[in-house]
Amino acid sequence: MLKNYLKIALRNLWKHKGFSAITIFGLAIGLATCLLITLFVTDELSYDKFNANADRIYRLDADFLINGTIFHERNTPAAFGPSLKRDFPQIEEFVRFDNQGKALVKKAEGEETLIEENTSFADPGVFKIFSLPFIVGDPATALSQPNTLVISERMARKYFQSTDVLGKTLKMDNTTFYTITGVIRNTPSQSHLHFDMIRSMGHRTDDMMDRWLSNSYTTYILAKPGVSASRIQQIINEGTRRYMEPGLMSYLGENFAQLEKHGGYFRYNAIALKDIHLRSTNNDEAEPGGNITYVYIFIITGVLILLIACVNFMNLSTARSAGRAREVGVRKVLGSEKRHLVFQFISESVLTAFFALLIAVIIAAALLPYLNNLSDKSISLHWTHLTWIMPGLIVTCLVVGLLAGSYPAFFLSSFEPVQVLKGKYSKGMKGSWLRNGLVVFQFTATILMLVGTLVIFKQLQFIRNSNTGYNREQVLVLQNIGALWNHAKSFQQEVKQIPGVVNATITSSLPTSEYRNTNSYSKTPMAGDGKLMALVEWMVDADYIPTMDMQVVGGRNFSPQMPSDTNAVLLNETAAKVLGYEDLKDRYLYNEGQFHVIGIVKDFNAGTMKSKIPPLIFRLGEYRQYMAVRIKSNDLTGVLAQIKDKYQNQQDMSGQPFRYTFMDDDFDHMYKAEERTGQVFTIFAVLAIIIAAMGVFGLVTYAAEQRAKEIGIRKVLGASISGIVTLLSKEFLRLVIVAILIATPLSYVLMNRWLQDFSYRTNIGWMVFVIAALVAIGITLLTISFRVIKAALANPVHSLKAE
Repeated sequence: MLKNYLKIALRNLWKHKGFSAITIFGLAIGLATCLLITLFVTDELSYDKFNANADRIYRLDADFLINGTIFHERNTPAAFGPSLKRDFPQIEEFVRFDNQGKALVKKAEGEETLIEENTSFADPGVFKIFSLPFIVGDPATALSQPNTLVISERMARKYFQSTDVLGKTLKMDNTTFYTITGVIRNTPSQSHLHFDMIRSMGHRTDDMMDRWLSNSYTTYILAKPGVSASRIQQIINEGTRRYMEPGLMSYLGENFAQLEKHGGYFRYNAIALKDIHLRSTNNDEAEPGGNITYVYIFIITGVLILLIACVNFMNLSTARSAGRAREVGVRKVLGSEKRHLVFQFISESVLTAFFALLIAVIIAAALLPYLNNLSDKSISLHWTHLTWIMPGLIVTCLVVGLLAGSYPAFFLSSFEPVQVLKGKYSKGMKGSWLRNGLVVFQFTATILMLVGTLVIFKQLQFIRNSNTGYNREQVLVLQNIGALWNHAKSFQQEVKQIPGVVNATITSSLPTSEYRNTNSYSKTPMAGDGKLMALVEWMVDADYIPTMDMQVVGGRNFSPQMPSDTNAVLLNETAAKVLGYEDLKDRYLYNEGQFHVIGIVKDFNAGTMKSKIPPLIFRLGEYRQYMAVRIKSNDLTGVLAQIKDKYQNQQDMSGQPFRYTFMDDDFDHMYKAEERTGQVFTIFAVLAIIIAAMGVFGLVTYAAEQRAKEIGIRKVLGASISGIVTLLSKEFLRLVIVAILIATPLSYVLMNRWLQDFSYRTNIGWMVFVIAALVAIGITLLTISFRVIKAALANPVHSLKAE
């Protein structure tokens, strides 16, 4: 019997090949999209869970609000971690990281110098806290001595083609040879930190241990088993009061309680390791993080896509089954029982759904490389994934198949054979509120995604076209200026002489970088007056303001002809307002010395537009991290070649890497997550439109089948083809209009909440909703036009011959 059911099901699928293909591929696309989103979300949620002690690891983040200035970063004082371990038995271990990021690495003299990204100084406790399995070496002693180094398996094979490297050396930052004392397994990709080169901390902290108001190191702690997150936060709060309140009191003249009465606060927050990737709000993370909001968006999108596909499948299955009423009548006359008919229709529907599932897995596997490229991930579709994802998809297919097959199974099989064979089985479309409701849902979800896509790209366009307060066009950023040492200034002067170079500046701070160094300043030389200000401090040279094409709106810029400018500062407009220094006459700031305020720079966006412009101070300083070169030339390649030639001809620069970016590319990179989200949303919106269009096609096909006699009668009575097309189209357009009315306020609320993440944002505007509505209406008209016109052109004789 089962064999016979399968044979009939396959024959019916083959008989209506086009219809079957639309039905199967519509569901397959939805299932494939859901599968890809599941893989992406699972990858995002799995960050840092490879650590055996992940539930007990916390990072300490600084969070201050002093005199209206917000200070938020992932650094702490040098002594905070050691003191917590010493004074609180609930803290099992600590580790501090310093100088996380890039480093120059050379195997031996005469070898090429390379730049490695994931390097850091760390305490020996790093191997007790993080799960970093050793291939060779002893984790207990690997970083116990100065100038020792632990590298990853990737680095060992890159520099020595082997992991048997204990005792060998690498020269770091062109200064010191480090002895390799261990090789660890490569850090999994789902980690917010990647450990390729870990140098011993040595004596780097010695001169910082008594500076409790200086945040210099990133600190992680390991709690003992059974200690709750709330208890850890209590310990951090108690430690902050014990160690730092005396120093803060001497500066501000206020303790923590008094500071809080004035609306400020001074605290450190313990953020759980597993929350860092998705929930950290810091702008200075060692590696780009994710965003829990986007994870929720993708989950909702995946559910919507799957629901749209399932609704589409049910509509198409219903439409096709309507044409099989006569088959039901014939089979009942020949003796088929109702239960056999029920099982037949349900088995066909479930079988179709499982065909869709097989195709969905193939589609997902084919699209996965594109998703990885779009999201900058390395997700793979292993059988291990299928073992837990596939049961969910199978259950989904089973449920969808049962629901889609329930209409023909229980509705058509209950007809009287005599009535069915006379063609009297139609009950009309106007009572099909459930089916119409499903189509309304399809288009509501589709319009939501269309509006979301349009708003995301509108915000990105707003960001690109906004006046950021500096000019990022044709600005070359050289990355490895520190390697020039004392030759950096002479190199800068040589570059400025190249035809086509407008200006050049050496600095550690750029508007397209999220790095912020914050320092404390007072308006009076006396500490304890309660007027201490936390100001973002950028060390620059006299060429910085003109190179960045910033505007001095009060006073003057630094001048090389003014030696006293070494004790001078510039403020941005926000800092001037916070300090009340709009008038620059006899204005000073104090921080281990007196600084004369000589100018005010027009506000500019430092970092992304998600953050408000901070109060910022410029000081003259020799911080040689970047060189920004403003170029005005049609021969950009030629100018770049001359700069590279002068760089490599500097003394001791043979074999040094010449790395550069362009500032406009760096600016775009800051919004890469939003751009990728917009691209993914565009893809999902297109898929939703395609699937929803299939659903409308199913509904219009069903309507044409059900109203064939009505159309025939109207034609016989003189109705025009255009009149019939208009009659049938109106019903579907009503459904789309209802969807527009539902989706418009809902999408406004959702996208307005998304825009709250940006301190500077576009207005959504009514045009976004008009475009989304027009697209939905246009797709509907294009979808139904072919089928409706075909029904209107049909010969009424065929539909009325039994009357």
